[in-house]
Amino acid sequence: MLQIIYADEQLVAINKPAGMLVHRSGLDAQETVFALQLLRDQLGRPVWPVHRLDKGTSGLLLFALSAEMAAALSFCFEQRQTRKTYRALVRGWPAEAGCIEHPLAKDPELPSQGQVLLESRTDWLRLARFSLPFSSGARFQETRFALIEARPETGRRHQIRRHLKHIAHPIIGDATHGKGPLNRASAEFLGLQRLWLHGLRLQFRHPLNGQMLDLQAPLGPEWAALRSKGLWQPDEPEAADNARTDKPEQGG
Repeated sequence: MLQIIYADEQLVAINKPAGMLVHRSGLDAQETVFALQLLRDQLGRPVWPVHRLDKGTSGLLLFALSAEMAAALSFCFEQRQTRKTYRALVRGWPAEAGCIEHPLAKDPELPSQGQVLLESRTDWLRLARFSLPFSSGARFQETRFALIEARPETGRRHQIRRHLKHIAHPIIGDATHGKGPLNRASAEFLGLQRLWLHGLRLQFRHPLNGQMLDLQAPLGPEWAALRSKGLWQPDEPEAADNARTDKPEQGG
């Protein structure tokens, strides 16, 4: 059963597990479990996906309960009237904070040559940095990692993953945009393999009544594998989130 974060008569938000597709896709024809079908069966009514999360990404996923609400919510995303916050584990020690403004091709699975490059921006904040006692093939005996908060200001496909690769801090477990030897070494040390990216928070105004919604999807138990290594205090990331009072601006 899917974890429901918020629900009313117009929309519902869930905490999607890592490794689950949002809906059927020809790219993963062998998959048989999808968030859309599970939620539809769980609620006993049709649902419409408003945005998407990659299969490997966990976190907050929003659905509408009517075609009209789906259109209204999609408009909010298109007009940048939402604010999205992600948690990510990356290679290396990035600066304390930064902004990546790097145009991206629409389809990351096709050669960028010949594609129109789209304006893309991601802000990030470093929450913690640490080293783990293993080598991923480099000459060093330890490997550096950082826990970051990422806020995409635009909504390109794989945007956070591609942007962090662009600044040489790829997300751990990213088979497409990351480093294979590092991913394998990290998975062996931590005892599990996943894309370490989680949709933590979504802020927007309800299209029907104008109420400001601030929805948050808690980190899954697999993130406890990091905490069990003593890499950061259990309440540090959540405290950083709770200290924030900024709200999304209308009109982007």
